[in-house]
Amino acid sequence: MLRWHRDLVARRHAAESKPKRPGRPRTVLSIRALVLRPARENPTWGYRRLHGELLVLGVKVAASTVWEILREAGIDLAPEQTSSTWADFLRSQADALLACDFFETVTLTGA
Repeated sequence: MLRWHRDLVARRHAAESKPKRPGRPRTVLSIRALVLRPARENPTWGYRRLHGELLVLGVKVAASTVWEILREAGIDLAPEQTSSTWADFLRSQADALLACDFFETVTLTGA
């Protein structure tokens, strides 16, 4: 009889103290949106770059959380970095290069 009572109390206590939802709580939806938006706008950024940019914005989220969010969304976690050619670089920097002053002017002091 005592063993039966002890088992009954043990089972009742175990059922009452069992956590309602096991595991870690899910990431807030607003943080998920903050991760996915720049990931879609900048497809060459990996999860580490996104994590760094979020830290600059003041969003404290772990790199592993960013990785998990991107994996669930089906976004490439570490995309291949495409190497740019010299012509691509010149095209992208044309405004800055044209704004440079390439003319030489000699003054009276020779400088």
